Amino acid sequence: MEAKQNKLASQVPSSQRRTLLQAGALVAGSAALGFPGLAGAQSGPIKIGHLTPMTGFLGALGEYAAQGIKMAAEEINAAGGVMGRPLDVMSEDSVNPQTAATKAQRMIERDNVVVLMGEINSGSALTISQVAARNKKLFMSIGARSDALRGKDCNRYTFHVDIPVTVMVNAAGEALVREGLVKGKKIFSLTADYLFGHDLSRQAKRFFTANGGTVIGDELVATDVTDFSPYLLKIRQAKPDLVATNLAGNQVTNFVKQYSEFGLPYPVAGFNLNTADAWAAGEGNLGGIWPTVWHHELKTPGSQAFVANFTKKYGRIPENHAWIEYVSLKMMAQAMNATKSTDTEKLIAYFESEAQFDILKARKAYFRSWDHQLMQEAYPFTVKPKGQAKNKQDFLLFGEAVPAANQPLDMLAPPKSESLCKM
Repeated sequence: MEAKQNKLASQVPSSQRRTLLQAGALVAGSAALGFPGLAGAQSGPIKIGHLTPMTGFLGALGEYAAQGIKMAAEEINAAGGVMGRPLDVMSEDSVNPQTAATKAQRMIERDNVVVLMGEINSGSALTISQVAARNKKLFMSIGARSDALRGKDCNRYTFHVDIPVTVMVNAAGEALVREGLVKGKKIFSLTADYLFGHDLSRQAKRFFTANGGTVIGDELVATDVTDFSPYLLKIRQAKPDLVATNLAGNQVTNFVKQYSEFGLPYPVAGFNLNTADAWAAGEGNLGGIWPTVWHHELKTPGSQAFVANFTKKYGRIPENHAWIEYVSLKMMAQAMNATKSTDTEKLIAYFESEAQFDILKARKAYFRSWDHQLMQEAYPFTVKPKGQAKNKQDFLLFGEAVPAANQPLDMLAPPKSESLCKM
């Protein structure tokens, strides 16, 4: 009987089969006609839900993020898409953790996205990851850095691209140690009062204590604070040897500008500063040592091509959130093409296989299977001597990659023995 049905199905003219498919009739009868794969056939755009802050204290970074992922989607689609299908990236302002969760749920239920991507705010990334886990959809958390997301709050549906807090602290901290700014020194800190800032402060205190420094103050700063004069007065009274910032977004820009205006003599360093915020602070206001995940002066062919194309398209140099969103979508496309699927379980298995990805750096990256963190190079940076900058975005001086070429990529990351991640 089955053979007879297969023969009958094969005799249906192709034009008639297309008409029936559009009407839904052939899908309904496909199993009976011996076409079990037809009912699940995929066609049309691959929808990707993208959330990132486009307003608030992280809004400037979110604008770069949206531009980076848009450019990646356009390049992928121009090259034939993924499995012959175009990518449809739906970008929205995540606003805050509660709104981010609501939008993520709506994207899954109403818009039928196959994966969720994006975010910079660690609090919003947490709520999105919880939505992803409940709905068994993959979430690629691109720009959030909180250790807790990779630790006690980890789940098997979430993968993390940006360097975590521990790596940021270790990357900048080792440079501070080499400069003699930790051992035997008194340190005063300012901390952004949300999940990321608290994680950063915890790891920074741990690093300073382990390396012979003493934290004499740590002030929590609300994310909407723009006037830092009360905190600057406390720093003046404390007379520290080093001021360490655990701030985020335009908090850092506002602080370093006002710090410069106050004329305080204490060196400043920090464990979080995006290049866009550094540029906004401006030459003459910024000093100290900071970590970054990528910078536009990297001399790899891929990085230089990305910088040239982005600058031509948007009229400005890309900063690290543009780059990280760009390479993240390229990694997702690689996973879908390799598995020939958008199925969540198949994508998870591919990423957990520790497949390698070209992220435009000297060394390829991979996701650790047990905490889903991308292992990659980071870079310390400081400020060029006065007068060496060629333009207003040229005053940063970037150091060599860490870990070094002869060191394992996971050297600065939290080891499994210290992790609270249980999937």
